[in-house]
Amino acid sequence: MSSAMASVALLTPSATSLSLRENSKRIGFGKKHGHLLFKGKASGRVSMTVAVNTSRFEGVTMAPPDPILGVSEAFRSDTNELKLNLGVGAYRTEELQPYVLNVVKKAEKLMLERGENKEYLPIEGLAAFNKVTAELLLGADNPAIQQGRVSTVQGLSGTGSLRLAAAFIQRYFPDSKVLISSPTWGNHKNIFNDARVPWSEYRYFDPRTVGLDFEGMIADIKAAPDGSFVLLHGCAHNPTGIDPTPEQWEKIADVIQEKNHIPFFDVAYQGFASGSLDEDASSVRLFVKRGLELLVAQSYSKNLGLYAERIGAINVVCSSSDTAARVKSQLKRLARPMYSNPPVHGARVVANVVGDPNLFDEWKQEMELMAGRIKNVRQRLYENLSQKDKSGKDWSFVLKQIGMFSYTGLNKAQSDNMTDKWHIYMTKDGRISLAGLSLSKCEYLADAIIDSFHNVN
Repeated sequence: MSSAMASVALLTPSATSLSLRENSKRIGFGKKHGHLLFKGKASGRVSMTVAVNTSRFEGVTMAPPDPILGVSEAFRSDTNELKLNLGVGAYRTEELQPYVLNVVKKAEKLMLERGENKEYLPIEGLAAFNKVTAELLLGADNPAIQQGRVSTVQGLSGTGSLRLAAAFIQRYFPDSKVLISSPTWGNHKNIFNDARVPWSEYRYFDPRTVGLDFEGMIADIKAAPDGSFVLLHGCAHNPTGIDPTPEQWEKIADVIQEKNHIPFFDVAYQGFASGSLDEDASSVRLFVKRGLELLVAQSYSKNLGLYAERIGAINVVCSSSDTAARVKSQLKRLARPMYSNPPVHGARVVANVVGDPNLFDEWKQEMELMAGRIKNVRQRLYENLSQKDKSGKDWSFVLKQIGMFSYTGLNKAQSDNMTDKWHIYMTKDGRISLAGLSLSKCEYLADAIIDSFHNVN
């Protein structure tokens, strides 16, 4: 090889490939005793180049942790025995253990006995599920159902149902925007951002009263462009736990009707908030009774404890059965390239429970027990706060709120103190999940809240 000039370009120590060129002709090479052996006649310039193995994904940055689910990750890494996870909204027993409803176990036993298969569902989901879920929401005797004016499509729980509806809005109402309460569930904005649906906020929480800013809410809905979508929490507002009164719901409906807005309900806690399925659906039924067209996203994560089954629905109440059929066809068209068709297990559980009178009655009793446990914890927390705080602060807002969450009014620095000093994990907006609290832990939580509120700016 004395007649050939060899040059080696070392680009990086971690390079993994070697290319050899000789006058545009490939030269074979082998390895023997740790040396490179070149094969073939070498009559010209030979170069060896070590190539850089650079990822095509170098521009992908690390995403921040999810503000809600990231709380659980931090909780798991904490070794302190006093730690509490009040971040994620998942029901726990008094022993703070996950709970599978007895009625769900019975429904699953029925499924095994029937030997049901795992064939694909239609794009719109399980027909029996869609029927009972619309009836549960609106009432089986509702004229909208009897007249075929409700399009129901099974979705991937509440999140997936909201996302499907957002895609529908983006495609068929491209000039409309969605009004979202301030504050709202942390994933609402992500859903509409990813669907490229513009949104703005309407006032909802009043920090001075730790209650509803009803006048601000009405003013902002009035000021929105005609024909906007207004996202409303059907019951147990997340994160505040503050709901409008029945009289206030009537006024909200008046303004939405006057402005020709389209109501868009997120119903994640039907039956789980008050313990009554009918009471928790009353806001939606009020709007339907007025003849308004509207959208409703449903979830069975909370009220049936089917968190991991991802079972929910998107319902669109229309002015005619013909319109409802066309809307359903387009929802299916949007779902097909997203996920093709939904999972069957949770849908069968819901269909079995809601469709069987005995299981349905048993479910209502279990929901009352779950809702009752949270009400008891809420009452005990209020009592501990009131007894321990000698400043005279009014903590009664804890009792006025409803459902799984309580909006404590703590700011980010105070919430950080709850975690750093007291090992209590919560979202940084001051929201706590009472479902993750036991009666025995209420006093400890009250101490942490009082310390954080009074001693941290």
